[in-house]
Amino acid sequence: MMKKMLLIAGITLFLCAMPMLAHHAFAAKFDTHQSIMLKGTVTKITWDNPHVHLYLQVTDKEASGTNWEFEMGSPNLLIQNGWKLNTFRRGDHVVITAYPARDGSNFGYASKVALSTR
Repeated sequence: MMKKMLLIAGITLFLCAMPMLAHHAFAAKFDTHQSIMLKGTVTKITWDNPHVHLYLQVTDKEASGTNWEFEMGSPNLLIQNGWKLNTFRRGDHVVITAYPARDGSNFGYASKVALSTR
């Protein structure tokens, strides 16, 4: 009887922890010890769960013409912080401060997005 109760308790704890296994570690994906700043033109923004993604064609001299993707917070979090679906639109010129991806790809986590005067 005791073994059966322990088995049920163990299975219950395992099933409760499963959603946490699917969540990724921020520091494993992004380099939080450095940040980058890029200027460019918004080519697309998607408001999908679990994260909003902003796509940028870079116009900085060093990386001109490259395309970047930036992950941001959840749609709910951005809306709570004053964002609207049309805060940034395709064609807007922006400056993005972000944590770059650890794998060196043109991907990062945007910590700040602001309109650029070009």
